[in-house]
Amino acid sequence: MSNSSENVLPVTQRTKIKRIPQRGQYERQVIYDILDEGLVCHVGFAMDGQPFVIPTAYGRVGDRLYIHGSPASRMLRSLQNAIEVCVTVTLLDGLVLARSAFHHSMNYRSVVIFGTATTVESSEEKLAALHAFTEHVMSGRWPEVRPPSLQELQGTLVLSLLLDEASAKVRTGPPLDDEADYSLSVWAGVLPLQQKAGVAIPDPHLHSGISLPDYVQNYTRTHSK
Repeated sequence: MSNSSENVLPVTQRTKIKRIPQRGQYERQVIYDILDEGLVCHVGFAMDGQPFVIPTAYGRVGDRLYIHGSPASRMLRSLQNAIEVCVTVTLLDGLVLARSAFHHSMNYRSVVIFGTATTVESSEEKLAALHAFTEHVMSGRWPEVRPPSLQELQGTLVLSLLLDEASAKVRTGPPLDDEADYSLSVWAGVLPLQQKAGVAIPDPHLHSGISLPDYVQNYTRTHSK
């Protein structure tokens, strides 16, 4: 396999960006970086003619995205039947304020993934997926907490989605106004946005003498731009 095919996903009819195609990106690393910074994905699927879109947490290991939950979950039970699924993740980076109402926009990074999910059967892969979930939400947490018991592991359904049909779409930069509007006396520009952690609130049952971990105190999900 060539470097090109390893680093760039093939463009399919489903992943090809048709609206403002210059914003489309198909590099694996761009897609992985967006997934790794996000916290919540939206899983879209149809069951008995009824569409559903469910928000859920996720984790990534290599070229696989994992979602998990109770075996009683309707979404997970449905996805076990190899139905087509569409998963999206969006990061909002800023509000783009133009001189006209029509050209207001947002700076964002998003990923759309297509495919069918498979059930993770092996305990080793399931444990690796749960490790990925935990570290995705809070890096450095897994080594300090009690790992899942065998009963908890058996009571958790984990699904895997191969990241082989996906694309990213990214908007950056200032507003794009009509030429005639640049002379208007209206403020225009970008208001950056980022996800920021507040002050950690200790559990009322926390034993005295347990200090706040550095990874909680310094928690951030921003990336260097």
